[in-house]
Amino acid sequence: MRWALVKVSLAVTAMVVIAFAVPLGLVVREMARDRAFSDAERQAATIGPTLTITGDREELTRAVLSTEPGGRGRLAVHVPAPGEPAARPPEIGTGRATREDLETVRESGRASVTEVPGGFALLQPTALGSGGIAVVEVFVPQDEVSHGVTTAWLMLAGVGAALIVGSVAVADRLGVRMVEPARRLAGAAHDLGEGRLGTRVPEEGPTELRSAAAAFNSMADQVVQLLAGERELAADLSHRLRTPLTVLRLNAASLGEGPAAEQTRAAVEQLEREVDTIIRTAREQRPQTQGPYGGVVSGCDACEVIRERMGFWSALAEDEGRTVRLAGVDRTVRIPVARAELAAALDALLGNVFRHTPEGTAFAVDVHHSGDAVIVLVSDAGPGIPDPEAALARGASGRGDGPGAVGSTGLGLDIVRRVAESTGGDLRVGRSVLGGTEVRVWIALDGGSSERGRRGHRSGGRGVRRQRRQAKGRSADPLGTPGPKSRSAEPLGTPDAGSQL
Repeated sequence: MRWALVKVSLAVTAMVVIAFAVPLGLVVREMARDRAFSDAERQAATIGPTLTITGDREELTRAVLSTEPGGRGRLAVHVPAPGEPAARPPEIGTGRATREDLETVRESGRASVTEVPGGFALLQPTALGSGGIAVVEVFVPQDEVSHGVTTAWLMLAGVGAALIVGSVAVADRLGVRMVEPARRLAGAAHDLGEGRLGTRVPEEGPTELRSAAAAFNSMADQVVQLLAGERELAADLSHRLRTPLTVLRLNAASLGEGPAAEQTRAAVEQLEREVDTIIRTAREQRPQTQGPYGGVVSGCDACEVIRERMGFWSALAEDEGRTVRLAGVDRTVRIPVARAELAAALDALLGNVFRHTPEGTAFAVDVHHSGDAVIVLVSDAGPGIPDPEAALARGASGRGDGPGAVGSTGLGLDIVRRVAESTGGDLRVGRSVLGGTEVRVWIALDGGSSERGRRGHRSGGRGVRRQRRQAKGRSADPLGTPGPKSRSAEPLGTPDAGSQL
């Protein structure tokens, strides 16, 4: 494209220069010729008064020699011979014109230019006082006829060449301005095709190329977001396998001793390691995007989802002798979170409780609904988290298992945090009144800021305290399902359970 623009500019400029320079050069040559003959006519006119006054040869000779062209041998006067019409007219000065040219001018009475050796001769007829016609001849050398023409032509050629070079340079710069953005766009497309997802193109150049660059950047962002969503989805789906794996591990632990039991437990551990590898790989390869899926969710009933998931986990709790309490889920609470996302977050929190606390450890789930937020508190009576801030920073369970350990990929709290932050809320980890860990999930209903979330959390704490006071003394299973352990469970909360973070 760049060379094509240069060739087009070269051809167009050359044609324009030729179209103007050639006629202008011819005009310059004609002007120089006219100037030379005009000077010759003026010089011939200087001898006219002398011819009118006298016809004496000596007087005419002195008059001719007194002029500039006469002194240089370029002026001659041809006087007709008296009484001899056929004789050659006498010459005064140096003549170069032929007799035929002289007779033609004398008969026509008009000035004429004739070519002579070394230049041109201007023949000017002049009337004599005696009634005859004399012819004044002025010799014009060839170099005077073309004086200044060569210089003018060289100047025209230089100007034309400068115009051509300038147009080629301008076309080259314009070509660079068009070609470089296109080249960068092609290179970025090649890099993106090779998997370098961070490749972007500066929006430079002509309007069309800027639009193409903006479209390419938007497409690259969409590709990154789609890949991020797919990898997050793979990680989330793998993490949701933890729930049935937990049941399988508990069942395997109850098989007792023997080769078959050991093989079953080893197979469960191997399966857990494979799931951990899938989750960890998906997290490590996850591009940085604005959100995991980039879509708009329809929302769900938080209390319904929590009741459903607690129905599953309470059965496992009964098998392990854990006391379970559920509060605040007796009404409909709509939140801007997909049902599957909320279920995955709750499974991650409860899975951490079962995975990292001893059997028989009690836990509780409290839900508080305020005007602009929903607060979910998951508390347990386990050993707790030594460093809650570090646990939030790395997104793991924080219970002594690093992201590289089996059963801790760092995705548990990360899933919960993502759910909370997608609504404008946040996630907090602290010490519960049960003596273990309390995880607070604040879900905004109107996209509020974190500061509003903290205010909502303080008000939510008061609501949770009221709910826990009402729950004291209850002996029925909050899920409404009979069981030897859950029916005799007593409330685990205290009046300040919601204010521990």
